[in-house]
Amino acid sequence: MTVYTLAREAGFTVEAGADAEDREVKGVYCCDLLSMVMGRAKADTAWITVISNVNSLAVASLADVACIVIAEGVPVDAETRAKAEQQEILILSSPLPVFETGLAIHRCIGAAE
Repeated sequence: MTVYTLAREAGFTVEAGADAEDREVKGVYCCDLLSMVMGRAKADTAWITVISNVNSLAVASLADVACIVIAEGVPVDAETRAKAEQQEILILSSPLPVFETGLAIHRCIGAAE
C-alpha cells in the first residue's frame, strides 16, 4: 500500500513530503525514543510518534521509514515541514492516540494484502 493510499484510507493529513507519496508502507512501528527507532524500526514502515521536530527527520532518514505519522494531533512546525520537503521525508498527521493510529494503519495494510 502506498503512503498516499494509507493517508486517504486512514483519514490522515499530509503535512510534508507529498512528492514521496508513492512509497510503499509494509509495516508499523510505534516509539518515541529516537535511539530505539534508529536501531529497531524496519525500512518501509510507518513510524508513529508524537515527536514533531527536525530530530525526527534525521531518525526517519537513518531508519529509512516510509513515513512519519505524528499522532495525537501534535502540530508540525514550519521549520520541520520545510526540512521534510527538502529531504523528501513524508510526514502525516493523525488526530488519534498512538495506539489507535497504529491500529488504523495495521487495518489498512492488512486490507490491502
